[in-house]
Amino acid sequence: MNTQPKNTVCLWFEKDAQAAAEFYAATFPESSVGSITRAPSGFPGGKEGDVLTVEFTVYGIPCVGINGGTFFKQSEAFSFQIATDNQEETDRYWNAIVGNGGQESQCGWCKDRWGVSWQITPRALTDAMAAGGAESKRVFEAMMTMQKIDVAAIEAARRG
Repeated sequence: MNTQPKNTVCLWFEKDAQAAAEFYAATFPESSVGSITRAPSGFPGGKEGDVLTVEFTVYGIPCVGINGGTFFKQSEAFSFQIATDNQEETDRYWNAIVGNGGQESQCGWCKDRWGVSWQITPRALTDAMAAGGAESKRVFEAMMTMQKIDVAAIEAARRG
């Protein structure tokens, strides 16, 4: 019986889909590595027996990684957005991604070493932005100066 979900996020990797899936499973709760399919014959960017696809889950979201070679690159047009409950959780995920060969960006965005974009977004930020008006304007302006989100600075901006 086929248990494949109806909808799955598919990510293209040059050659390290399994390593990425294992990192995600070790970093995020409700994450795991599933089945691994090896190429039955040679393909562009690989040979028979190489890992072709890896099924994995990131925070409960089903994904598949394809080792497809250098034809396509990751872009910020797709990102995982991880809602965090406090600064400790924000720091833990940010530091795991950036500290494992990743790269910092602006406004809570970072990239892992495989080029996949992540938004590490404290709920304090999204709650403050949803408030609207002058409060959200202050919070937005504070966020625009940040790389990793500073929850205390967001809460201070929210208070005015």
